[in-house]
Amino acid sequence: MTDATPPVDDDPYLWLEDVTGERALGWVRARNAETAARLTGGERFDRVRDELREVLDSDNRIPYVRRRGEHLYNFWRDATHPRGLWRRTTLEEYRTAAPDWQVLIDVDALAEAEGENWVWQGAAVLRPGLRRCLVELSRGGADATVVREFDLERLEFVDGGFELPEAKSSVGWIDEDHIYVGTDFGEGSLTSSGYPRLVREWRRGTPLAEAPVVFEGKPEDVSVRAYHDATEGWERDFVRRNVDFYRSELYLRTADGLVRIDVPEDANASVHREWLLVRTRTPWGEYPAGALLAARLDGFLAGERAMTVLFEPDAHTSLDYYAWTRNHLVLGTLSDVKTRLRVLTPADGGWRDEPLAGVPEVGSVDLVGTDPHEGDEFFLDVTGFTEPSKLVRGVVGGQLETLRQAPAFFDSTGLVAEQFFATSADGTRIPYFVVGAHENRPGPTLLTGYGGFEVSQTPYYSGMTGRGWLARGGTYVLANIRGGGEYGPDWHNQAIKANRHRVYEDFAAVAADLVERGITTPERLGIQGGSNGGLLTGVMLTRYPGLFGAVVSQVPLLDMRRYHKLLAGASWMAEYGDPDDPADWAYLSRYSPYHNVHSGRKYPPALFVTSTRDDRVHPAHARKMVARMREQGHDVGYYENIEGGHGAAADNAQLAFKWALVFEFLWERLAGDQRR
Repeated sequence: MTDATPPVDDDPYLWLEDVTGERALGWVRARNAETAARLTGGERFDRVRDELREVLDSDNRIPYVRRRGEHLYNFWRDATHPRGLWRRTTLEEYRTAAPDWQVLIDVDALAEAEGENWVWQGAAVLRPGLRRCLVELSRGGADATVVREFDLERLEFVDGGFELPEAKSSVGWIDEDHIYVGTDFGEGSLTSSGYPRLVREWRRGTPLAEAPVVFEGKPEDVSVRAYHDATEGWERDFVRRNVDFYRSELYLRTADGLVRIDVPEDANASVHREWLLVRTRTPWGEYPAGALLAARLDGFLAGERAMTVLFEPDAHTSLDYYAWTRNHLVLGTLSDVKTRLRVLTPADGGWRDEPLAGVPEVGSVDLVGTDPHEGDEFFLDVTGFTEPSKLVRGVVGGQLETLRQAPAFFDSTGLVAEQFFATSADGTRIPYFVVGAHENRPGPTLLTGYGGFEVSQTPYYSGMTGRGWLARGGTYVLANIRGGGEYGPDWHNQAIKANRHRVYEDFAAVAADLVERGITTPERLGIQGGSNGGLLTGVMLTRYPGLFGAVVSQVPLLDMRRYHKLLAGASWMAEYGDPDDPADWAYLSRYSPYHNVHSGRKYPPALFVTSTRDDRVHPAHARKMVARMREQGHDVGYYENIEGGHGAAADNAQLAFKWALVFEFLWERLAGDQRR
């Protein structure tokens, strides 16, 4: 189907879009049984599953923390608590070998008491008192959550407190008696993407239906939300209207109404104390795409437009992230996909710019926490493909302190991490990382990537990949293809909508380069990706089948004709295009995997994995693709976890099982190593 006229919905597998329909779930259970019979029960599967569970449940993992006042908060899962504990401790305790944790919520106990399959989704703590929080719990790991108010002093849910039924809500504290709420208020209250279109200010003890509307977005928007900035001395309120995935409007709420902060819709604006920061996605006057700019908010609102350039990209360096401490701005940049950190400080009418001293130059450094309300503390996660993570604490201007060191979950002796560059079809150099032992080349190789939504793929340590793949002699490859953000917004903008073919050409170039370098062969090269990465591997299956020996597609988009009609799909039209527009369908139809798999063609073996409870990417994408491939007689497997949300697993047992299926499939297909 390649004509430019959108077809009528004559899809014979539309019935598989009925998520929990009896017929559809009967089909799912039959496919699950077939896949389990084929891939499980062997000695290797059992061993890999148990080893992965050991990694996930290890007591020696780093308990990552976020500071709220005097406490460090952590959410923890292990073998005894598969659904998890929300808990807290102090920095002094955290420095000890065995911290004394105060358990706030035992999700396993709560689930058992209430007969619900609760999965933790986070909590918003009220500032400045830190006495209350709004807890979000989902059934089976879905994006939709219930919201309940919890007392952090009495350690109990507040009887008659703020509470919302299951929905894709947004909530935030204003003060102890008021919150902002965006939720499903009934017909017309959600956008076409399924997110809140209205935001209300809800006062304690009053009916939610009577809460005044603060802002109303358009039905075609992605979402709207409001939030309160509780910074002492700078208290104020904002509303953000998300027009599409990359365009938004930010408003300051004043006594006279909403005042728009007049920056380009595709720029990201944020406020800290007196400072307005603007991150550009496309050129804005004299300022290039990918820059970070600063101005005093009061002056900007008064019409002043002179801004200070805090960061400007070049051909090799882009801005990865930034975050405030109380008095400083920490920047994380990528230089050919390697992390570098700097500290910027407002001083003497300008900004002082210095390297963040003491940070090791390894694969990547992620800023996992700052507290802009309290002080200049920060937490870093320092990691690499063969270097287990370290949690490092620092205070700007002081020495770094390693608080926690993760254990080595696999033997990395002889493993090396290298960076290479492939040349794509249009001549663009595409970086990628290769991890493995030279003596195993050419051999079984697992290539992964993402290529979308300006998401950067950086080096990281994975006990799962290490145990399931590297330690067994496999080679692992991470591709930094366009569509991501590794070289700033232009790296992404080059590959959206009609230019999406560049994502797939880049990935194909990496695959070909791996063979040319002697790292692997097409028969021993497998690929894996999830969500947008599942679309990536689905396209590679149908457009470049001769490059691969096995394909894994997880929680994928695959039907690009109907993706915008399924769950949150409409929110991604800024990335992919509108299938109802004949011009957009003309290019979407050329790569939509569901419309480009045909009988009589030879495809590598494929495994599709998804979740019934994924309310972001509809499970019907994978269901329908597999049904069509089965009808055409292709070698295809399918597994759908009944729980799990977009991560396709609700607890560590399910996660270990899912990944053991994937690794078993890959080893069988790429090493010719059958389990029996």
